Amino acid sequence: MLKTKNLLIVRHGQTDYNKKGMVQGSGIDASLNDAGRKQAKKFYKAYKDYGFDKLYISELKRTYESAESFIKDGLEYDKLKGLNEISWGEKEGQPFSQNTHSDYKDMIQAWQNGELDHKIKKGESPLEVMVRQKQAMDIIMSNEKEENVLILMHGRAMRILVCWLLNHDLRYMDMFTHENLCLYHITYNRAGFQAKLLDDRSHLS
Repeated sequence: MLKTKNLLIVRHGQTDYNKKGMVQGSGIDASLNDAGRKQAKKFYKAYKDYGFDKLYISELKRTYESAESFIKDGLEYDKLKGLNEISWGEKEGQPFSQNTHSDYKDMIQAWQNGELDHKIKKGESPLEVMVRQKQAMDIIMSNEKEENVLILMHGRAMRILVCWLLNHDLRYMDMFTHENLCLYHITYNRAGFQAKLLDDRSHLS
């Protein structure tokens, strides 16, 4: 029976889409930029001796690149589609113009009002993301020998994941802030999931 597990959930490093304020999502497979690679190196330096048993990343290369130093060290990893970023649909690849920003604000407000099936055209809703995340977490939690697990994923998806893991209504997902290469440390034991670190950035200083 599974007793304990440490989940270190990390957002990928900066991409040019992040830097330029452009909509990224699951349909844009961007690489890290120079700043993102430096962030990844700082995280690796801080956590290379942590003793991770397994790495899980999304299907998008910005998560692979953020964890590449661990992989080169021989850390076993799996790609899980359930860890992908939310799809922003027809808005992906666009700059945050006044219209895009307005659409985004309206959508966030709808989610906060409990309309969690609301989504951008051709995109995903938080409820749809949660469904695939639960499938991914079933895989991650199934191996009792993997006590210390590193998870590389994405900003909005991270908010959704941490929110429901900690048993909060998804309407409140935006209380979980994030920046590139920030860390959420979630522990699991008989009492369930508990937060040890929230949006920690100390390794980047």
